[in-house]
Amino acid sequence: MAIRLLTTEEVAARFRTSPATVRYWRHIGIGPAGVKAGRRVLYDEAECDRWWETKVAASLYGNR
Repeated sequence: MAIRLLTTEEVAARFRTSPATVRYWRHIGIGPAGVKAGRRVLYDEAECDRWWETKVAASLYGNR
């Protein structure tokens, strides 16, 4: 099973936002978990999917 890692720019494109917003989410701890690799932050694609599903479920069913 290959793990696909996304850059900050790819995550931003995936969620239709700016890279600065993704960096801000990381800074305040509300975005998908990323891993620092040298000067870059990389995001596991599966983690991004889980994070998004959690956000969608919370908006559909309320914050329980």
